[in-house]
Amino acid sequence: MADAPQIPDEAEVRARWGAFAWTKENAEKAKAVIARYPAGRQRSAVMPLLDLAQRQVGAETQTQGWLPVPVIEYVAAELDMPFMRAYEVATFYTMYNLAPVGRYHVQVCGTTPCLLRGSDDVMAACKNRGMTKGKTTPDGLFTLTEVECMGTCTNAPMVQINDDNYEDLDYDSMTRILEDLAAGKQPKTGTQNAQRHTSDPEGGPTTLKDMVKANHDYRKEW
Repeated sequence: MADAPQIPDEAEVRARWGAFAWTKENAEKAKAVIARYPAGRQRSAVMPLLDLAQRQVGAETQTQGWLPVPVIEYVAAELDMPFMRAYEVATFYTMYNLAPVGRYHVQVCGTTPCLLRGSDDVMAACKNRGMTKGKTTPDGLFTLTEVECMGTCTNAPMVQINDDNYEDLDYDSMTRILEDLAAGKQPKTGTQNAQRHTSDPEGGPTTLKDMVKANHDYRKEW
């Protein structure tokens, strides 16, 4: 798995992010999120507000974003909750980055279904691009992380890059995706298998009606 995140020096972090505050647009979004919850239950908004804060940091740094401690403190204070409770959430879910990442956070699934379908080739494509697990490339473009299952086993192997999934990958398709991102292009998201639509089977029945017919024909042969 990835190395532990390299969190910057606390003094540097506080100097840069100690005065964090919502932008005008995000302040309105935060207000709308908190309003979804009954009075006295505003702390339930901690997950979407941490995500919003991470995205604001990302917009300011031209990266996917991360959560410096002062930013987590800001969210906790807005929800009138102890900092440690907000920090527990941020450290539990891998959707939150606790250290700076690049413009593109490449999360490669290494769980069994993806491993059996060729995730080693996907990882090799990343490494041949100069990426190392747990680190950001010198140009600040890519951060590589190996993660556990992200629920796309049908289309394994897959990666998540920022908010997008890329599925049915091999060495060549992963290389192409990274090249497109580096060139400022938006690669096709989802399955990279031209013969597959979303998560439909590769060949064979694609509807329950077809499956029933196929089973009926199979029994007739016997």
